[in-house]
Amino acid sequence: MTKDCEAVIGIFATHAQAEEAVKRLADAKFDIDKLSIVGKGYELEEKVVGFYSAEKRIRLWGKNGALWGGLWGLFFSGIFMTIPVVGHLVVLGHLSTMLAAAAGGAAVVGGLSALGAALVSLGIPKDSVLEYEAAVRVDRYLVVAHGTPEEATRARVLMHESQPLRLDTHPIPEPRRAAEHATHAHV
Repeated sequence: MTKDCEAVIGIFATHAQAEEAVKRLADAKFDIDKLSIVGKGYELEEKVVGFYSAEKRIRLWGKNGALWGGLWGLFFSGIFMTIPVVGHLVVLGHLSTMLAAAAGGAAVVGGLSALGAALVSLGIPKDSVLEYEAAVRVDRYLVVAHGTPEEATRARVLMHESQPLRLDTHPIPEPRRAAEHATHAHV
């Protein structure tokens, strides 16, 4: 039997607010493996100087490298990619693995970007996903926390202290793999 799970997604106006939310969660001992942050990697006119990985930590150099640098050290996974319509993204944490899988897939879910497909694969409803993609396109930042209902409630309280523009909670259905397996078995 699968435990109930929920995702809390905060939309933040600034990188500083999103970073503050992540640091509040980390300082409160929220499991960092259940957190993600999504935002623009750099301005279009900027050139990325480079990336490197040291001690299993990824670093970004460029104009916003210092902004993202404070968070790189907290996460063990991250991805930087350009997604059509959305633009240049940095995704740190759990969602980065899902984004890489979505980007590597041949088809993207119903007109969604790879970011949208990753959020849908987490169990976020498509109408909400479209709003989250729109927020990122206009330089907002997403902080995503997931876990048991108790963990989600705790994450919501901690994120609220960092003044998000919006804070949503979504129930996450049982793993889609079980449903997909059943669907493929009957085809």
